[in-house]
Amino acid sequence: MKTEIEINNNILTWAVERAGLNFDEISQKIPYFSSWLTGEKKPTVKQLEKFSQKVHLPFGYLFLDNPPEEKIPIPFFRTIASASDKVALNIYDTILILQQRQQWLIDYLKDNDYDPLEFVGKFSGNENIYDIVSDIRNTLTLQENWADEFPNWEKAKDYFTQKIEEAGIITVFSSIVGNNTHRSIKVDDCRGFVLVDSYSPFMFINSADSKSAQIFTLAHELAHIWLGKSAGFDFRQLQPANNPTEILCDKIAAEFLVPQKVLNNILKDETRIEDLAKKFKVSQIVIARRLLDLGILSRKEFFEFYDEYIKRDFLKNEEKEGGGDFYKTQRKRLSIRFLSFVNQAVLENKLLIRDAYQLTEMKGNTYHKFMKEHLY
Repeated sequence: MKTEIEINNNILTWAVERAGLNFDEISQKIPYFSSWLTGEKKPTVKQLEKFSQKVHLPFGYLFLDNPPEEKIPIPFFRTIASASDKVALNIYDTILILQQRQQWLIDYLKDNDYDPLEFVGKFSGNENIYDIVSDIRNTLTLQENWADEFPNWEKAKDYFTQKIEEAGIITVFSSIVGNNTHRSIKVDDCRGFVLVDSYSPFMFINSADSKSAQIFTLAHELAHIWLGKSAGFDFRQLQPANNPTEILCDKIAAEFLVPQKVLNNILKDETRIEDLAKKFKVSQIVIARRLLDLGILSRKEFFEFYDEYIKRDFLKNEEKEGGGDFYKTQRKRLSIRFLSFVNQAVLENKLLIRDAYQLTEMKGNTYHKFMKEHLY
């Protein structure tokens, strides 16, 4: 005999809304859902398990008397102000996943007597942006014209990421929740977020964005780390939110990638945005934003350029999440630095293999093959 369970309707309704679904959508996935709400039927344990999976909710939450208060642990800045401080569930879950990984790594580093990173929170925000940019470059051992030696922004981004990780910052590129390709994170909802900590800062970059635009997100998040302030952002139309920290980080990122002095010298001979983008290894939109900042483009000209550029479908040649080599993708989704510490902890018998599976979302032969053949 099947055991039927009494569930609070408020929890069922909240679970559906939390997942960003409507009742028609969930009724197609769970045929008896409407009858649960009317009381005509009661769900079985198996049916509730399926329901919790469809709405991406921990099973135990269904038995609470009232919906729990869920807040992201960082401020999330939107270019267009929103009355709600909530973010999409896929963003929320991704922040929690990375926060869990970060906490494990912080504990591991402290237990093994690693020193905190001196550059985290080094500046208050009242300093000259050129001093902050100079310190970031010096810490990463990058020259002002570091991108010149690379043939394209993909190579430049890979080298930039390598230098960031060498400095002690975990850098994650993904556009999905964990390894679930059915749970995507839209670029317009979240271009990235950064979880600041003095032992192990974590940066998330939405890999669905264009590769050249990802470089700007990287630089923006570095600025957050140097200021010691965690945050997430959507950065719509490559415009920062109306917030002092976001505006400052935007200026720092722009100067880091496209130094005003260098740009002014080049503009004497070259003014085409396409050629300037190739020179600095950033997207054309980033160059247009820099020209806007310097008063060379008007806001009207910038937004006209932005809209036209987007219409070209600049993502069509980008590598989509879930395609290509799985192990190569995992290196970017999880960060080589993070994976190296997980592997090291397992080999030292300081981390159970089952916990390594949980931290990396890789199990059995997949995990062992990755660590043996694809880590380095």
